[in-house]
Amino acid sequence: MKSPTTKIQNWAIAFSVICLHTMAIFAQQTMPVPGVAKPVTVPAVSEKILPNGLTVAVVERKNVPLVTAQLLIKSGANIENADQAGLANITFSLLTKGTKTRTATQIAEQMECLGGSINTGAGWNNSNVSINVMTDKLGAALAIMSDVVLNPVFKQEELTLLKSQMLDNLTYNLKQPGFLGNYVASAYSFYEHPAGGTPASLNKITQADIVRFHKDAITASNAVLIFTGDITPDTANLLAQQYFGKWKSGENQELNIKSVYETESKPPLVRRMLVVDMPDSGQASVKYLQDLQIGRIDASKRSSSVYYPAIVLNSALGGGYSSRLNQEIRIKRGLSYGARSDFAWRKAASNFITSTQTKNESAAEVAALILDEIKKLTQSPIEKTELAPRKLALTGDFGRNLETTDGLATAVAELYSFGIPTNELNTYMKNVDAISDQQIRDFAQHNLLGGDIVIVGDYAKFKDDLKKRFPDLKVEIIKADSIDLSKLN
Repeated sequence: MKSPTTKIQNWAIAFSVICLHTMAIFAQQTMPVPGVAKPVTVPAVSEKILPNGLTVAVVERKNVPLVTAQLLIKSGANIENADQAGLANITFSLLTKGTKTRTATQIAEQMECLGGSINTGAGWNNSNVSINVMTDKLGAALAIMSDVVLNPVFKQEELTLLKSQMLDNLTYNLKQPGFLGNYVASAYSFYEHPAGGTPASLNKITQADIVRFHKDAITASNAVLIFTGDITPDTANLLAQQYFGKWKSGENQELNIKSVYETESKPPLVRRMLVVDMPDSGQASVKYLQDLQIGRIDASKRSSSVYYPAIVLNSALGGGYSSRLNQEIRIKRGLSYGARSDFAWRKAASNFITSTQTKNESAAEVAALILDEIKKLTQSPIEKTELAPRKLALTGDFGRNLETTDGLATAVAELYSFGIPTNELNTYMKNVDAISDQQIRDFAQHNLLGGDIVIVGDYAKFKDDLKKRFPDLKVEIIKADSIDLSKLN
């Protein structure tokens, strides 16, 4: 048996070796070279259109006995009127709350007995109902799915309960600076309405409104039934015909295209600044927002020429922990727990947003830092040592998401939502890798300048610093407890 002294000596030696190894790693003068991107090949999407206009899309992958079936409806909050904001969200939330033959409890219990799940959701561009289940339980799960889609009853008591829950959540969220910033930006910068609704719009929505939305928007000709996983096209088409073949075709809904301002030939770095004054808020939300005058697709219904430069730019600017915004705001200065950016794509026009939260006293400083990083993108090159890892982060996430049946179905659904050919799944990585630094700079110069700064926080705590940093910019101020979105756009 080793003595205590010997054990301590061995531990000390081991600790010293670990410390020396760690020091050697940190002593490296260059970052490790990124590995080679793993190629991703997605089987061709098999497509068939049923007599009622329903498109059936199948990607067969037999590595596990699991199937995801997603019913994509190619419209969502984009076909709502602003005074009925939240209608799509409420409608799809109620689909699983009872049908002509099943109660909400029975739907949940029957899916649980199958070892599967059923989910619904409504976004801006589309809505969906999806199931995940083992292959041998797919038929039984599709019976529930079709019942939910075709035969909902929208009971008044379920609607009343859901509206109450949504209003409670909205009341709470409107007191959070980050959420309130997005809420205000939907109207102020993007000329839209909040997809989740407003207190006024949610209160107005009636059972008749929901029944009408279901009848007009949730139709076979406006839908794609996507199967991914352990299923053949022949089997998928037979099941689709069995459970959705009697669904009425309907008419496609027209989009509510937003009205937008005319862009200046040489816009300033910032077009407007809005402060939402929230006294005694714990933190301030700081956002830069730009309404892009170009969308996800071009005239030929393929990805627009700006899409891939935009997503690579976003990866560098605010697409992860190593991105520029997070480096400057969190890592170097400790002003926030995180900073990010993103694009919300539409068919004809899209939204760009950067988001972070900080203490009220540093809100103006953070706003200036965000603008500095955007300005750098328009003027300075991105070195290969930065660009290559940011591309690999994009392609790595893409490939990883396609490893699951649910992730694959979501990727296919996005393409169908915009009407983009599904073979783009197999060109994504090549398209990302082909983007040059010059393309990114051109995109930034033509699309990111002239946006809005929206700050939600305790104005008294950053008022003076804001004036020092932005002396020539007029600041519009509104009170957080008296917001009227109709007066912002």
